Amino acid sequence: MLVWDWEIDGWIVVAGALTAMASSILGCFLLLRRLSLLGDAISHAVLPGIAAAFLFTGERASWSVFLGAAATGLLTVWLSEAIQKYGQVEESASIGIVFTTMFAIGLVLILGSGDHVDLDPSCILYGNLETSILDTVFTPVGAVPRVVLTLSTVLLMNCTVLLLCFKEWRITTFDPVYAQSQGVPSNVFHYLLAALVAITCIASFEAVGNILVVAVLIVPAAVAFLLCNRLSSMLWVSMTVAIAVALVGHLSAILIPHSMGLKSINSAAMMAVVSGAFLILAILLGWRSGVITQFFRQRSIAMQILQDDILALMYRRSEIAQGNRQETSLSLAVIANELKTPLSKLRAIVGRMMRHDLARITGGQLLLTDTGRRTAQNLIRSHRLWEQYLSVETNLPESKVHPHAESWEHFTSPSMRGELDALTGKSTTDPHGRTIPPEG
Repeated sequence: MLVWDWEIDGWIVVAGALTAMASSILGCFLLLRRLSLLGDAISHAVLPGIAAAFLFTGERASWSVFLGAAATGLLTVWLSEAIQKYGQVEESASIGIVFTTMFAIGLVLILGSGDHVDLDPSCILYGNLETSILDTVFTPVGAVPRVVLTLSTVLLMNCTVLLLCFKEWRITTFDPVYAQSQGVPSNVFHYLLAALVAITCIASFEAVGNILVVAVLIVPAAVAFLLCNRLSSMLWVSMTVAIAVALVGHLSAILIPHSMGLKSINSAAMMAVVSGAFLILAILLGWRSGVITQFFRQRSIAMQILQDDILALMYRRSEIAQGNRQETSLSLAVIANELKTPLSKLRAIVGRMMRHDLARITGGQLLLTDTGRRTAQNLIRSHRLWEQYLSVETNLPESKVHPHAESWEHFTSPSMRGELDALTGKSTTDPHGRTIPPEG
């Protein structure tokens, strides 16, 4: 059974959500700028700055720590770019060189200052979310965990910086060369993003550790990228995913181990696992580019094309037989043979046509309804208009216009047919001399 205590579980979720939200909005820009690995590098490379600040101040909560982290983050970016430029190595290789070196230096400093500073390396790596929320500060609204106040401040800072210059952030992200030509300093925003990432990392380390920060810097943004087409939507979706990661992650840390007879596990670690699960779901089920979604979408398009081919076949047979004045019926076996389609698949398409009142079965023969004839007429009109357009505008020979028209006829709207009709001088015949039927 789930035993929920707001004083503990509630603040854990709030702290995790604030961390994920503050990181995810920066992660959107890292992802779009193709700097995902740089975010990972900064989150590791700030350790020397943290350790140095601890070593000199002996305090875990001081502005010197944030300044040290920001400075180290900027140094990471500068070193990566310098190695790439002067060492003639790939960008990802230069980032890997810098962040592994800086991370190692940070661990050495942490271990070296262990006798002088209250600093636990495991806290930096895995976080201490369950106990960090017990360090409270009295406020006008009651006792609030110190880490929640810190993370709220960081989230507010990130949102404020991005909102104040949203237009500049957007243009430097999508077209930095154009931004530079318009007087927008792309490098300033590049290094500002690095500084924000560094500050967010250091604010989050004590509570959730390095592992979750690395996860929420990129994963919620990646999920939003798979689901959205606009930057503004991507930011909102990424923060929504960030909240869900914190809530579902903490619940999973409580319930899943207990269901197996084990003790609860680290909530920050489970939040990172849940973020990965969300990404897998987005890859599979995302409505924009999900694997399963794409499969069903392509299957639907294939069925629509086969349905159009059946309509076109019956319309052309009707033209040959009775000049399109009397309905023509065909057996499913004949249609399957003409279209080189398995009979089982054809029956499924015919069933779909009957549900949409495009055709009916009479005496084992398929006949078009009035709606079906109009649909088939417009389909043939689209095909022949495209053939005429290609012949007139591109001077393609008659033998080569058919394959292109065969593809495009399935995706031609009424308005596009009107434009094609106007561009071809309202011709009544196609290049093969066949009549272009009127709009049905």
